[in-house]
Amino acid sequence: MGFFNNSNKSYQSSRSDSSTTIITSGTKIIGDINLSCNLYIDGCFVGNINSEKEVNIGKNGKVKGEITAQRVIVQGLIEGSICASRVDIKEKGKITGSIESEELVIEAKGIFEGNSLVKTNLSEETLKSEDIKIDLDKVEEEKI
Repeated sequence: MGFFNNSNKSYQSSRSDSSTTIITSGTKIIGDINLSCNLYIDGCFVGNINSEKEVNIGKNGKVKGEITAQRVIVQGLIEGSICASRVDIKEKGKITGSIESEELVIEAKGIFEGNSLVKTNLSEETLKSEDIKIDLDKVEEEKI
């Protein structure tokens, strides 16, 4: 068990897309982390995650806190908030909290409990489902 980066040169600051930091099963980390590479968590992480790339929560992974990333893939558990371009909840993955994303994909047997805010690609506005109201009486009147 451990926390490591698969790079042979950990001091090198610019990394390719293939580099991934891994938090393995049995590891618990408390604090905040900022990354310019991918992150895979199969252990426990409490704190905030800010990644320029992808954050993948493995089947044994548990995260409590805020995640900001390009993409978040959930096979384990997240309690907190997520801000990403795309969020994928895989089978047996669970998110409790809020999601702000352009795309939200929930596979069969994936669980999401909370609030979702959809960002549009064309504008930076966000739409809340509770803000979209249709007056059915007006729609019926317009049909007549």
